[in-house]
Amino acid sequence: MKESARNSIALRAPVVSVQIPLPMLASLQSAREDLFALFVDAGREVLKAMMEQDRVTLCGPKGKRLPERAAVRAGSTASEVTLGGQRVAVRRPRARGIGGGELTLPSFTFATDRDPLDRRTWLAIARGVSTRGYRDVLDPLPAGEIGRAISKSAVSRRFVALSVERLRELLTRPLGGFAIRAVLIDGIVFHDHAILVALGVAADGKKHVLALREGATENTAVAKAILEDLVERGLSTERAVLFVIDGSKALRRAIRDVFGSLGVVQRCQVHKQRNVLEHLPENVRPRVRRVLAAAWEMSDALLADRRLRALAGSLEREHPGAAGSLLEGLAETLTLQKLGVRGALYRTLRSTNAIENLNGGIARFTRNVKHWQGGAMLLRWVGAAVVHASLGFRRLRGHADMHVLLSALDRHIKHNNLDRQEKAA
Repeated sequence: MKESARNSIALRAPVVSVQIPLPMLASLQSAREDLFALFVDAGREVLKAMMEQDRVTLCGPKGKRLPERAAVRAGSTASEVTLGGQRVAVRRPRARGIGGGELTLPSFTFATDRDPLDRRTWLAIARGVSTRGYRDVLDPLPAGEIGRAISKSAVSRRFVALSVERLRELLTRPLGGFAIRAVLIDGIVFHDHAILVALGVAADGKKHVLALREGATENTAVAKAILEDLVERGLSTERAVLFVIDGSKALRRAIRDVFGSLGVVQRCQVHKQRNVLEHLPENVRPRVRRVLAAAWEMSDALLADRRLRALAGSLEREHPGAAGSLLEGLAETLTLQKLGVRGALYRTLRSTNAIENLNGGIARFTRNVKHWQGGAMLLRWVGAAVVHASLGFRRLRGHADMHVLLSALDRHIKHNNLDRQEKAA
């Protein structure tokens, strides 16, 4: 045997299988619960000692006369602190100032902070725990101890308050500091409601959820409203921005109205292919799919345009619906090729798939909601979902080539400006 093979065997960690009887498993579970109960009791005693020390600092040692004291002891009162994703009861020592008024104890202020409770609630719901099942994922308290703020209604109220705040922050956040140069827009449909999502890509390739708007994607007013909101919050209208959209005519019209020539549109090739294929019988689809894919992989946009128009011509007689669908907005499916964008960045920005991936995260986040009670609730949940998803955002695939896109967008605007000047002259 070779020495390398012997070393490999020697270094290999042993694997040991252990069978634990069910009674012992129950004992381990009981030990875990007993250990948590010990932590609760010990934590309460530590907190009690800390609060008493704070009171000594304010009032002086118990039983001693101190003429210069600024506060006096005032017994104790029932209170609550945050522990393990719930609220538990404690006795809080009280101190009153010589001139009147209750004084706060720093240790109690720290222990009663609701931020850990809010974070635990948020993470539980983000991981698919229902408001009704929140109680079941918490460690059990000692016998006779009653946890508070863990009922279905309490958890629901807490999540509503949290999601409203997250949504407000998302919809009012200034955008001027992000240097957004590409915006992907797509709609998510929930029964009879739709949410329009705008996902921005900064010059450094970082992704940011920019805005949400409840309404139909085919509604021009809704599409224009979300774009105007982006401008009001700081999206630059002095530099060209690439918009990646599906086939919505209302959204295309809104981009033209709000951004004019500064709005450079790339139509989603995935949506375009889907629309074309839906007009064709099954036996024709593979050939058409191959031609579309080959044309959209070409580096020469003019040659790709001729290839696609030839395909439309071959379909015109037998399948005029497919031909018309292909020709509608055809030039805008080639925008990135005209700009000279290649490689991974081209494959990422030629479709709205980045938002489709975000939609999957939204579906997972909202899977426990069975009854949507209006657009406000829907918007709040979707807002919470995208805020949570954005914590795990990576840079756009192909972001190393963002400088190519930025240079091409700047050249595009210069050419448009020269064209307008020539026409004016």
